[in-house]
Amino acid sequence: MRIELYHASKYGNGAKVADEFKRVMEARGHQVNVYHIDEARAKELPPADLYVFGSGTRMGKPSGNMRRFVKKANLPPGTKYAIFATHIRETPDKKTGKVPTEEEMERWRRTIPILCEILNGKGLVKVADKIIFVREMKGPLEEGWQGRVAELADAVASRS
Repeated sequence: MRIELYHASKYGNGAKVADEFKRVMEARGHQVNVYHIDEARAKELPPADLYVFGSGTRMGKPSGNMRRFVKKANLPPGTKYAIFATHIRETPDKKTGKVPTEEEMERWRRTIPILCEILNGKGLVKVADKIIFVREMKGPLEEGWQGRVAELADAVASRS
C-alpha cells in the first residue's frame, strides 16, 4: 500500500508520530511518504492508496493551517484517509482540583471530528483515527505513545 502522510507539527510532536507511523508501516511492507504541510501543495497531492493527516490541537480544534490544507486537498470521492491528533490529557482544574469528565473533554477534543467533517464532505472515506496524548501543549509526548501509533497502524492495515 502506498501512503501519503501530511502533518502540521508545530512543536515536533506530530513529526515524531508521523515518523513512528512510517517506521511501523514500512516494517509491514508498505510505502509511506511523510511531509509537513508547509512542504506540500494541497491541490497537487500525489496518488496514493491512503492519505493520513495529523494535526496538533489549538483551543480544541485542528490548527488553522491544517484546516485550510484539507479544505484545499484535491482528492476524488471515495479516497481513503486516516487522522491522528495530538491532545493534552485531562488535568485537574488548578483552583478546584476537579478533573474534567470525559464528556467535558470531548468538547476540547474536536480536532478529529472537525477534520472528518471537512473530508467526509468531499466524499472521502475514513478508515481510522487516533488521539496521541502530550503532557503539555509543547510536549513531550506521553509515555506509551508508540503503542498508540501502532494501534493506528493496526487499524489502517485492517481496514484498507
